[in-house]
Amino acid sequence: MAYEPLYLAYLVYFNRDRDYFECHEVLEELWLANDKDPLYKALLQVAVGLYHFRNGNVRGGMIMMNRSHSVLGTYPGETLGINLAKLVQEVGLYASQLNHYAERPFAYYDLTIEVADPALAQEVELAASGIVPNRPQRRGPQRPAKGHRK
Repeated sequence: MAYEPLYLAYLVYFNRDRDYFECHEVLEELWLANDKDPLYKALLQVAVGLYHFRNGNVRGGMIMMNRSHSVLGTYPGETLGINLAKLVQEVGLYASQLNHYAERPFAYYDLTIEVADPALAQEVELAASGIVPNRPQRRGPQRPAKGHRK
């Protein structure tokens, strides 16, 4: 099975770079191109939830993780070549911790999406060679540079 290049980029940005803003950018494009598929939206929400929490927005992280968890849990354990069952478990734990953050604060930590399909692993590795990490990572949308007016 050949995987979508935008999905491959998502996995590279998520696992290698921990660049959750770029995860959102590439997967949103794929989500829109696929009639707003709820699975892509839920995967996008995992990245957005981590992005928010890493940047101190506990409420935003909590909302995204809870939404993502409720949708991802409706799919088979291995979906899109990843160990979705493991991700569902980890997102559920993260959501639960965020739900109780006021009583039991905890330090931010990254998640890793486990690739289950060897063909996907090869495609991700190949895609990674062509994706340059953003250093520093973008923290939000950037406006295009303005041209000079005469």
